[in-house]
Amino acid sequence: MIISGKIVSGTRKGGYFVSQKVYSDQFMHILGFKPFPGTLNIEVNEKDLQEIINIPKQKLNIIHGREGFGDVKCIKSTLNNKIDGALLFPAKTEHPPKILEFIANENLREDLNLKDGDLVTLIL
Repeated sequence: MIISGKIVSGTRKGGYFVSQKVYSDQFMHILGFKPFPGTLNIEVNEKDLQEIINIPKQKLNIIHGREGFGDVKCIKSTLNNKIDGALLFPAKTEHPPKILEFIANENLREDLNLKDGDLVTLIL
């Protein structure tokens, strides 16, 4: 599945959560990398959102939180045919459903010179 979206600013809380040992150890084990402490927020249209909502549950990995931290579902993805990472679907989030969170082992905004409004594609 290929989806498109535009980069948007987030709440600046993603880095705190993905850096927590309870999550980072599981990301390493399940996804094979330790994520950069932050998420890249991507706003998608309604059509792509419906496709994402319909991803079969068996294709999603579950990262288990601990007390006070919710579970996170994730699926391996590739950004702009260049960067391997994962889309996150946290049980607890302040984002509306059309805002996706992508993680990778590098600072994507800096390394790819991304800014709000830039268009990106994800391959799931």
